[in-house]
Amino acid sequence: MTSVSTQLFLVLISLLLVLLVVETLETGDAIATLLDVVLSIAGICACLGVYA
Repeated sequence: MTSVSTQLFLVLISLLLVLLVVETLETGDAIATLLDVVLSIAGICACLGVYA
């Protein structure tokens, strides 16, 4: 299994890629998109914690 630092790096890279898309959207859409990304990542981490 990959280390925590590698997983954190991958999450940060994915957030930066999402931010590039968010720049083209309106403010409300950007906030909703970022909130969706954060909740999705939190959900994935919670599911991984259940199976760990």
